[in-house]
Amino acid sequence: MFSFSKFRTKPFQIPPTFHPNHFNNNTSRTTFSLLSSEDDQPPRVTSPHPTTTTHPGLCFCIWVALKFETLRTQQSRNLVSRILFANNWLSLYWQALQLLNKNGVLITADSVRAAIRTCSTNGLAEKAVEFFGRMTELGCKPDAHTYNTILRTVLRKHLFLLAFSLYNMMLKSNCVPDEFTFNMLIDGFCKSGSIKGALEMVEEMERRDILPSVVTFTAIISRLCHERKVDEACRLFNVMKERWGQPDSICYNALIDGFCKLARLDEAVSFLRLLERDGFVLSRVGYSSLIDGLFRARRYKEAHSWYAMVLKEGIKPDVVLYTIMMRGFSEEGRVGEAVWMLDEMTRRGLVPDAYCYNAVIKGFCDIGLLDRARSLQLEVSEHDQFHNACTYTILICGMCNTGMVGKAQEIFNQMEKLGCYPSVVTFNALINGLCKARKLDEAHLLFYKMEIGRSPSLFFRLSQGSDPVFDTASLQKKVEQMCESGQVLNAYKFLIQLADSGVVPDIFTYNILINGFCKAGNINGAIKIFKELQLKGLSPDPVTYGTLIDGLFRVDKEEDALKIHEHMLKHGCEPSFAVYRSLMTWLCRRRKVSLAFSLYLEYLKNVPGREDDSIKTLEEYFDSGKVEKAIRGLLELDFKFRDFNLAPYTILLIGFCQVKKVDEALTVLSVLHEFNININAPSCVYLIHGLCEEGKLDDAVDIFLYAMDKGFVLKSRICKKLLECCLHSQNKKEYAIDLICRMKSHGYRSESYLNLEKMPLLNQ
Repeated sequence: MFSFSKFRTKPFQIPPTFHPNHFNNNTSRTTFSLLSSEDDQPPRVTSPHPTTTTHPGLCFCIWVALKFETLRTQQSRNLVSRILFANNWLSLYWQALQLLNKNGVLITADSVRAAIRTCSTNGLAEKAVEFFGRMTELGCKPDAHTYNTILRTVLRKHLFLLAFSLYNMMLKSNCVPDEFTFNMLIDGFCKSGSIKGALEMVEEMERRDILPSVVTFTAIISRLCHERKVDEACRLFNVMKERWGQPDSICYNALIDGFCKLARLDEAVSFLRLLERDGFVLSRVGYSSLIDGLFRARRYKEAHSWYAMVLKEGIKPDVVLYTIMMRGFSEEGRVGEAVWMLDEMTRRGLVPDAYCYNAVIKGFCDIGLLDRARSLQLEVSEHDQFHNACTYTILICGMCNTGMVGKAQEIFNQMEKLGCYPSVVTFNALINGLCKARKLDEAHLLFYKMEIGRSPSLFFRLSQGSDPVFDTASLQKKVEQMCESGQVLNAYKFLIQLADSGVVPDIFTYNILINGFCKAGNINGAIKIFKELQLKGLSPDPVTYGTLIDGLFRVDKEEDALKIHEHMLKHGCEPSFAVYRSLMTWLCRRRKVSLAFSLYLEYLKNVPGREDDSIKTLEEYFDSGKVEKAIRGLLELDFKFRDFNLAPYTILLIGFCQVKKVDEALTVLSVLHEFNININAPSCVYLIHGLCEEGKLDDAVDIFLYAMDKGFVLKSRICKKLLECCLHSQNKKEYAIDLICRMKSHGYRSESYLNLEKMPLLNQ
């Protein structure tokens, strides 16, 4: 601790060392004794302008400002913070700092941190940022400890842009960040969805000779699991074990949860067995993740077995586990048992939260009991429990799914009146319902209401003027400029106002609208929304591109659809199988089977483990007309990597039929049969139609009999076509009679073709 004597310009009496027993909190107003051990007099301040104060609060605030850095225990600091807050002395404390500064006493960063910390721990984030921003008024420079305190404050408010701007400000002022700084920022990067940024911060730590801890990596592993990148999380987990020691239970549970979220439940159990060898014991949190995963995978019997194991181990279920069980029962259609479990947890003294009630309400909605769902929601509301946006979203979804869009709109309009503001999911649910009901104008209007939110003027200011804010990059630049110019508080208010201005549409919102416009044939409107979302700083995902490609093909804009595919690749968005399936389907319909096959091979090149040489060989086979070799090679690859999907084979088979290459289609069928793979009903229909057109009735009848053997009931149009072709053929009439008999025995009921046996042609 520094000596105060050399900083005094006038006599200044220092109170005695703080001791917690000096304070008595038995009354609403805190009383204390801060008398000097020498003369039993309160501290006296002498200044150039004679001012003597005996205000006890000011005395205490002066003492805290001078002595806070000597309070080494957390208990002592918490007590001081409580006293400052309970007596509303924060403004008085700032006055004390100003008074000390005016009298030539050097104000340390630790003294200001006392105020920042008090504000932060008591939820006064804006006041904390204000004190931090005003440190220069006292000639005081923030140290790493102070920066960490304010970083923690803004990150609790999820203002990562401001936190990162403060970090840059910290570096520019030559203040050296420590392990706590990096851990907080890494956690912030993870929560804002930037794993890359988090890993770069780890590299920065190591450059500064600060070793990452288990806490550091647990944050990244948890985020990777949250983003469904469990394999990457496992690799990092193994590196962490090897280089930085044994992970904690939070890390273990995150990985188990990650496997379960991806429905890789067998891997989760195997991973658990490996962990048990390291002495890890599955906790209630781990059991909850596993049971939840089993329910989501519809492995209900196993989920109930694991729950029985929880009870056998003597672990008492908490609200979270009860919620999982109720949601599981509801998804299983056993809503009555979910209600019974809700009663059981209340009997055990646990208070159900919104998630508990929502699980049961959703169960009622899923089985069509909307009145019961609405009744339970109203019952909860009457008891002043909570107005939960998720509850209303569930009801809105249920009503939209049953075509009751008007009722859904009524509930939506009631929400704000009850002080419950719709979330992005709520907006998405209603916008989707309006799109399905072909109420596109209302859906678009709701979208703009969502975007503008409760502060239209703020939205206008952000999107207009000389310095418009359209995306994260421009917003980051604006916040950093404000911080560098000393307007930290204004930057905070700006971001808070922005966060409260409305519900920001996400990529799912845009996808719903694009899909609605495409299905309505308004492709120009869909493209306009596609361009708009990019201006707002959002990146289109595979669903966005796939929906737009499908919409463009629907209105015969094949060239534009292929350009969208190129745009997707150029901007680093890896197309999903659904995108390629859509491209293949439409290209085959347009008699471009070779291009469809080439695109599918392009997809395979991006699948991990596939060898380029093997795929190139398949392409050469196909281009040279060796369809059998190409299809067989493709199947062998699929089985080698255990990644078989019938869709591309079906699309190619149907495509060959559409371009009148029925022999090639039969080749595909033959190879599939060789691998014991059955084709579906649409493939049978196209094959029968193509074979009838080419007069290959023996093969057509064989395919029809194959379809009946597999239990397919084909549509009357193709049945009638086959029967008529047989009847008009000189030597196939007996096929028609035999087929009609078989069809009757297989449940075909249409009189339009079963009565063909009475036609004169059969008697000739």
